[in-house]
Amino acid sequence: MNWRAYPETKPSGLEWLGEIPSGWRTMRLKYCASLVNEKTDGFASELPYTGLEHIESWTGKRVQTGEKPEAEGQASKFCGGDLLFGKLRPYLAKVFRSDESGICTGELLVLRTKNVSRDYLFYYVLARDFISIVDSSTYGAKMPRASWEFIGNLPALVPSDNEQRAIAAFLDRETGRIDGLIEKKERQIELLQEKRAAVITHAVTKGLDPKAPMKDSGIEWLGEIPAHWTIRQLKYVATFQRGHDLPDSVRAEGAVPVVTSGGISGSHDEYRAKGPGIVTGRYGTIGTIYYVEDDFWPHNTTLYCSNSRGNNMRFLWYLLQNISGFFLLNAGKSAVPGVDRNDLHPIPVAIPVDVDEQKEIAGFLDRETVKGDALCKRIDESIAVLREYRTALISAAVTGKIDVRPADGALRNLNQADEDGQDVTVVGE
Repeated sequence: MNWRAYPETKPSGLEWLGEIPSGWRTMRLKYCASLVNEKTDGFASELPYTGLEHIESWTGKRVQTGEKPEAEGQASKFCGGDLLFGKLRPYLAKVFRSDESGICTGELLVLRTKNVSRDYLFYYVLARDFISIVDSSTYGAKMPRASWEFIGNLPALVPSDNEQRAIAAFLDRETGRIDGLIEKKERQIELLQEKRAAVITHAVTKGLDPKAPMKDSGIEWLGEIPAHWTIRQLKYVATFQRGHDLPDSVRAEGAVPVVTSGGISGSHDEYRAKGPGIVTGRYGTIGTIYYVEDDFWPHNTTLYCSNSRGNNMRFLWYLLQNISGFFLLNAGKSAVPGVDRNDLHPIPVAIPVDVDEQKEIAGFLDRETVKGDALCKRIDESIAVLREYRTALISAAVTGKIDVRPADGALRNLNQADEDGQDVTVVGE
C-alpha cells in the first residue's frame, strides 16, 4: 500500500531515524517508561506466568503452548497495562502488552509507561530499526542479552497524544487485517497438507485399482488392503540404522551433502551412503522423512535406510510418511524424546510384493503431490511478503514516514494492496 507522507518534516539528527515530522519530539526511552524490578517466588505465586516462549516474535501475540505455563524460581511481577520486552536474544523481537497482572521470566524487562501511550510505545519498541539497534548492543556469545541501561538511553519519537492514539489504532487495525489474511493462508496450507496426507494414505494402503479384491489386514488402523498385498514388519521391508559421528577436526567441505535431524546442512566425503536414500531425525524433527536423490552423509542425529530389501525407495518414502505418527508415539515413551531403529522396525506395514506396482504408486503420488506442494510454496511466499509488509508498516508509522492521521474524517488509503501481499511498498521505505 502507498500512504500519504507528512507535509512537513525535520532532521532527527539520527541516521537510523532520518527525517521525522516537524511536530514530533525526541526523548530518551527511560523518560517514556520506567523499569519495574519487583521480584517474587515463581513457585509460590498463583499469578499467570509468561515466558519468552509464550510471546510470538514480531507480533506481540501470546502463544498457546497447550500446557499451563509454570514459573521456575525467581520471577518478575507485572501489572495490567505494562509492557514486557525481551532482553535475551532481542533479534527475536519478543514484546508483549499485558492487560492483566502476572509474573514473567527475568529475561523480560517490565516497562511501565509514562508520558506516552502504552499502545503507541508497544509498536515503537517493536519497530525493525529499534530492534536492530538494541540487538547491536548485546553482550554474551551463547546467550546474548541487552541491558536496560542501553535500551533506556535510546531515543524515542514522541508525537502528540492524539497522534499516538491515531497511530496505535491504525496499526491495531491494519496489523489485525494482515494477521487475519495470514491465518487464512496458513489454514489453506493446513488443508492442502491434510489432502496430501489423505492421498498418500489411500495410495499406500489401498493401491490405485478401485476394483481390486480386498481382504482384512487384521490390523485396526490399516483396515482392508488389496488381497494380493502382504503385511510385514518394517524391518523386513527396509532396514534402518543410525547415522555416523563426524569429529570436529574433519568437518571439512566435501562433495556429499550432510543430512542431520534438521535437514541438509553441509557436506563431507566420509561415511558415504548411496543415493537415493531416506533419512529421518532421531531427535528434534522426529517424524519428518527426507528423500535424498544422490549420495549423502547421514549424521548421528538421524536414522537412514541402509537396505531397501529390493523395494522401490520412492514408494518406501511415501509409505514411511504414512506411518510417521508412530515415530512420534514411540518418541514420547522416553524421558528424552527420541527414536531408534528398534522403535521403528516392529511397525507393521502393508506392501505390494510386485515392485512394478510400487513404482506405479510412487509415480502417481509424485504427480499428485507436486501440484499441492507447489501451491503450498506459493502461499508460503505470499505469507512471507505479508509478514515483511507488516513489519515495514509498523516501522513507517512510528517513525513518521507515513501520515495516518484522519483526513476528511477517515484515514486515507491511496492504493489497495494486492490481497496476496504482492507489490507492496511503503513511502519512505
